[in-house]
Amino acid sequence: MSALTQRTIDALRKSESSLLANWSANLEASGAGRDSRLAHGELEAQTRDFLRVLLSGSVTADGSSVTGNEWSEARSFLEKLSRNRALQGFDSQQTASFIFSLKRPIFDRLQTEYADSPAELAGQLWAVTELLDSLGLHTIRTFQKSREEVIARQQEELLELSTPVVKLWDGVLALPMIGTLDSQRTQVVMESLLQRIVETGSEIAIIDITGVPTVDTLVAQHLLKTVTAIRLMGADAIISGVRPQIAQTIVHLGLDLQGIVTKANLADALALALKRQGVTVSKAP
Repeated sequence: MSALTQRTIDALRKSESSLLANWSANLEASGAGRDSRLAHGELEAQTRDFLRVLLSGSVTADGSSVTGNEWSEARSFLEKLSRNRALQGFDSQQTASFIFSLKRPIFDRLQTEYADSPAELAGQLWAVTELLDSLGLHTIRTFQKSREEVIARQQEELLELSTPVVKLWDGVLALPMIGTLDSQRTQVVMESLLQRIVETGSEIAIIDITGVPTVDTLVAQHLLKTVTAIRLMGADAIISGVRPQIAQTIVHLGLDLQGIVTKANLADALALALKRQGVTVSKAP
């Protein structure tokens, strides 16, 4: 990567105020300056701080890539900015434009500075392009990683929200399942259900699969793991919501539910659970 000359760095430092003004104008034109997701004065502070670390890194850089120690402060700044933008809901293009929109103000300033030396101008324009492109790519990579972390955390939260354990009666818990049952979700189900069994001292857990669209060999294995874990805790399990289509699928697949009690609906499962608890429910006269 080409390095910025001292003449270029001095020219940019002398015109720092105008650079910031033109850069802010570019960001304003793109709508970034009016974005309500940014606190008042936040964008102004970010442009000022980034230009400072950019010029600071350029002084000590020798033309190596932006992975060198001289660019550590700039990388740290952009990594923090990227993480914040990901949390604020910006996309990668909006985040990268923060860097790339600085090109035009710098180009304009260098064209004035090197008006008498086209060859030097071309070299410094290329150096600025390489530098900002490299920093922009670093920003995008950090943003994507941060965004993936946000998505993964949201998925975990959704899994927890989609597997509520409900206390139906003293000693009776119910876990309504909705959607596909995979390995990750099975783990969340077992953890939340077993924890509730310990907290409530329940003896029966009803797993309702009415909302599970299909049951195949893999889903059946996940159910068996959950039931086994429940039994190891000293409780018993009932699977409800076994529709005719699911029953046929289980038979065709040759799946063995290993003596697990199943019911067609949650009401029948609750009635059986109450019966095991010695509770009789009848209509009021």
